[in-house]
Amino acid sequence: MTARLTLPRARRFTLMQSYDASALVMFGIVFALSLLILCFPVIIFWLSFRVGRPIDPAATYSLVHYVKVFGDPFAYRVLLNTLGFALTTLLVSLSFGLPFAWLVERTNLPAKPLLYTFMTIGLLLPGFATAMGWLFLMHPRIGVVNSMLKSALGLDFPVFNITSVIGMGWVEGLSLAPVAFIMTAAVFRAMDPSLEESAEMSGASFSTYIRRVTLPLAWPGILAAGIYIFTIGFAAFDVPAIIGWSNRIFTFSTFMVTQLSPDDGLPQYGPATALSTFVIALAGGLSWWYGRLQSRAHRYQIVTGKAYRPRLLDLGKYKLWAWLFLAAYFLLSKLVPLLIVIWASLQPYFQPPSMAALGMVTLKHFNALPWELVLEGLTNTTILVFLTPTVTLVCAMAFSWVVLRSKLPGRSLFDFVAFLPHAIPNIVFGIGVLLFALYVMRGVAPIFGTIWILLIVFVVGRLSYATRMTNNSMIQIHKDLEESAQMSGASTGTVVRRIMAPLLGPTLIYAWLWIALITFRELTLAVILTTRDNMTLPVVVWSLWVASGFGQAAALTLILLAFMIPIVCLYWWVARKMSFGGER
Repeated sequence: MTARLTLPRARRFTLMQSYDASALVMFGIVFALSLLILCFPVIIFWLSFRVGRPIDPAATYSLVHYVKVFGDPFAYRVLLNTLGFALTTLLVSLSFGLPFAWLVERTNLPAKPLLYTFMTIGLLLPGFATAMGWLFLMHPRIGVVNSMLKSALGLDFPVFNITSVIGMGWVEGLSLAPVAFIMTAAVFRAMDPSLEESAEMSGASFSTYIRRVTLPLAWPGILAAGIYIFTIGFAAFDVPAIIGWSNRIFTFSTFMVTQLSPDDGLPQYGPATALSTFVIALAGGLSWWYGRLQSRAHRYQIVTGKAYRPRLLDLGKYKLWAWLFLAAYFLLSKLVPLLIVIWASLQPYFQPPSMAALGMVTLKHFNALPWELVLEGLTNTTILVFLTPTVTLVCAMAFSWVVLRSKLPGRSLFDFVAFLPHAIPNIVFGIGVLLFALYVMRGVAPIFGTIWILLIVFVVGRLSYATRMTNNSMIQIHKDLEESAQMSGASTGTVVRRIMAPLLGPTLIYAWLWIALITFRELTLAVILTTRDNMTLPVVVWSLWVASGFGQAAALTLILLAFMIPIVCLYWWVARKMSFGGER
């Protein structure tokens, strides 16, 4: 009996003894961060049932918050708005992203690397910048397009109304078309053309074999991209906040902000956590659906070895039309909205472009910016831009090493935990971090209102992406290199520092720059956790916009974009060196 009790202890001791201090540090990072990530949805679930002040011992548990939320007609309107917005986003992004991916991977479209460059860089532009442009263009009262059309046609009503669920979905969909493009391009690239050729030989027209052969074969990849884009749309804040907030059109994310930071009264944490629990369940259902699709992916495997060859359709005279379609997208999604933001920043008050208005160009809005607040926001943003990708990639390396290189039992669970911030909308994790800081860390480390709470949520929010990058690259490193170094007496830390890190260097640099750029423009997570003491530059833009300082918000948006340009150029240079989206 004694041997049975001591044997597991001896095994556990032997297992820990087989790792050196560096390995134990990585275990510690992974364990601690995993507990932290799991803690956030648990806190949300716990507080959704707790009635009264969370720290009050007399507080009770009931379903009152769920009854309040789901008994409120306005909550159902918010959910319907969110579903309509997310579905419109999905349809618009696929309408542009899918044709672009097909043109690049299945045709002889010229200058393909240029399209990849525009798509990737376009994905980095802040959503609130293009949303401002579209609002200036198609606001029902002051929008440039509506003003011109009403004047030209003698109408007393607007032709377009961007301040609607469909209008917001249109803008968000244009911003997310690069995501649809990137996620579906690989599907078209790997597709065996033999079935399409067979359909052609059987007399099928171009539209028939696209509809009956190409799209069904690409369906799993398209659906995976659709689930991902729908999740982003469901939790998006930038576009609904800029376009819908002032018109009382609320989606899930903007409604959450009103609950956590109401204009009058105390924060409504109970209803917010109850609705967040519902969204976590919805996200879990979508993740399960995606997992089921992945498990059936073998049914669509048609690339079978040496006989495979890519088939490029000759566009012929349609090359010009293809590039006109692409040019129309870039004009609508990026160039025109940014030009109108520039125009708004240079006018004393917003008015349609004209020769008279051109004579009124002024730098008034730039001079009137709250420069002290801007400099504080820039300082905080700069700190986060350097710390967030650095800390995230250190944690991602630890996760990847534990999952792929260690012998720890159940290590695959850590990969699941690292993927949670991707499966659950980021804004929900932001609420979890907020409640964690207020009710768990309050007496231990008062991080609420500091830059450190933003660092925590940014690292958690980007961990999924970082671990996907480090996992994919670490799989390609043969274990013989590490074993040879260990047999020569190298510690785990030396192996990671001297072998893995140099081999993963290009991937780490690419990921670092991407996370830095996303951090620089992040508004959704920051707006929940920001106070006067830890404001970031995007939050300063948002605060100016909410205060009806539209010209100042436009001016500061241009300054923010100017600071992003050097990082974008460096990112583009690194991406080309690594041949991401290179010549085909």
